[in-house]
Parts: sequence; structure tokens; C-alpha cells
Amino acid sequence: YNAQTQESTWEHPSESVSTTVRASHLLVKHKDSRRPSSWREATITRTKEEALEILEGYIEKIESGDSTFSELAEQFSDCSSAKRGGDLGQFGPGQMQKPFEDATFALS
Repeated sequence: YNAQTQESTWEHPSESVSTTVRASHLLVKHKDSRRPSSWREATITRTKEEALEILEGYIEKIESGDSTFSELAEQFSDCSSAKRGGDLGQFGPGQMQKPFEDATFALS
């Protein structure tokens, strides 16, 4: 707002751009993870292939209705977000690892 001319110079953005996103995840680490330990296990020894098989099993449970995402995250996620059903809450650019950040912002 320009007090002298009493005109607004602000224009609505042409497109809605989100500066934050909210995401949940169910993290299954493997021995080659950046930090191969978690609140569940001091030392993670599973291979990447074993971690992927575990995740595929979780997908089947979710798709069949046997379990919900949040139930599985609470029980099995290697992230401390497990206590919130995998909910990472709101976050903005630069707050998560780049591949995860790129994927979440691409979905928003």
C-alpha cells in the first residue's frame, strides 16, 4: 500500500507456490545407509535388498487393508518420527535430504 497515492501495488501471485510441505515416511535403513543405526537398532546389518523386501511387505499390508501406514511406521520405522506414525510435520527447503525434499515438493 502506498500511503501517498493510496494505491495498492501488491498483486496476487499468478500461481500458488508452497514454501513448505508436510510428509510422512516409514524408514527402513540398511547397512549402507548414511547412519546405519536407529532408535530401534544400535547397528543395522540388513542389506539394501532386504530393506526393499521389507518395504514391499509393508506396501502389501497397506494395500490389503491389514495395516495402516501410521501403524506400520509406529512399529517399524527406523526414524524417530515413528512415535508420530511417521509424520515429519511441516518442513521447507533445505531441511531434509535433497532426494527426499525434491520428491515431496514435486508431489505438493
